[in-house]
Amino acid sequence: MYTLLSGLWKYLFQKEEYFVLILGLDNAGKTTYLEQTKTKFNKNYQGMNFSKITSTVGLNIGKIDIGRVRLNFWDLGGQEELQSLWDKYYAESHAVIYIVDSSDRERIDESKTAFDDMIKNQYLSGVPVMLLANKQDLEGCMKVSDVKTVFDPNIDLVGHRDIQLAGVSALKGDGVDEGIRWLVDCIKRNSIERPPTQKEIT
Repeated sequence: MYTLLSGLWKYLFQKEEYFVLILGLDNAGKTTYLEQTKTKFNKNYQGMNFSKITSTVGLNIGKIDIGRVRLNFWDLGGQEELQSLWDKYYAESHAVIYIVDSSDRERIDESKTAFDDMIKNQYLSGVPVMLLANKQDLEGCMKVSDVKTVFDPNIDLVGHRDIQLAGVSALKGDGVDEGIRWLVDCIKRNSIERPPTQKEIT
């Protein structure tokens, strides 16, 4: 009886809590993506003015609830000197969203190098990754297929994990909803390897 009541209590009053890293070079659109996500999934959220978002120095955080799942986001600064801090968060993470500025052809190789360094880290082994070609709304941007060509050569580093490459516009919100729902499904599938923490519903 206790087990039944305990299970019912957890079902009614607890959420499965997961932590998601948002990574990428500075100016890739990470904070805009986080703000757009919070706006889409948090009913009464009054977001930041997108035109006033600047490069992250340190950490931005956010959370959303989807059904019985709570996602906590850590949006980390992408400047070269801050990338050395990324691995401090890997062991606690259940998924990674890696954002590429598809309008910045000059830095695409730099972004690929940072991605490779991240994905081969042992603490992220098996963790789902969503690779997003952002700023698809801008004229002259790289197409998703072009970004795929750049990121494919070391695809063996991906290993056995769920991974998706998709085009988005963080500014307009295009592709945000679909991507987050895909990520939730992957995180739940991977929960045996990286179980959630339990959070009382507030």
